[in-house]
Amino acid sequence: MIKLRLKRLGYKKNPSYRIIAIDSRAKREGAPIEELGFYNPKSKEMKLNVERAKARLSQGAQASETVMYLINNANEDGSLNYKKSEKTKLSKKAQAKLEEEKKAKEEAKAQEASAQEEAQEAPAEA
Repeated sequence: MIKLRLKRLGYKKNPSYRIIAIDSRAKREGAPIEELGFYNPKSKEMKLNVERAKARLSQGAQASETVMYLINNANEDGSLNYKKSEKTKLSKKAQAKLEEEKKAKEEAKAQEASAQEEAQEAPAEA
């Protein structure tokens, strides 16, 4: 079975990968059937032959999870369409503080709504 997966290059703590088509029984750095491109995760640089990758997939090759992500997020020219996440990670204390603020706002809205209902009912009774 042919797989599309990453072949690791680069030195210690500075990985760089080639996107290759290889027999699934071969080792990670084994001889590939075809090289489809490269990917550098540190600089988010990528060059991929998208047409050849999709052709391999249509022939029955299976892509690893990472390679499938790269194929799906590749531009027409083969570069990576990288979207930096806008959501920032918060510490547990900050998350708890945000939840308390949300609860306080909801309680204030509920009290305001009940006060308005009472104000509307009071003139109707008089």
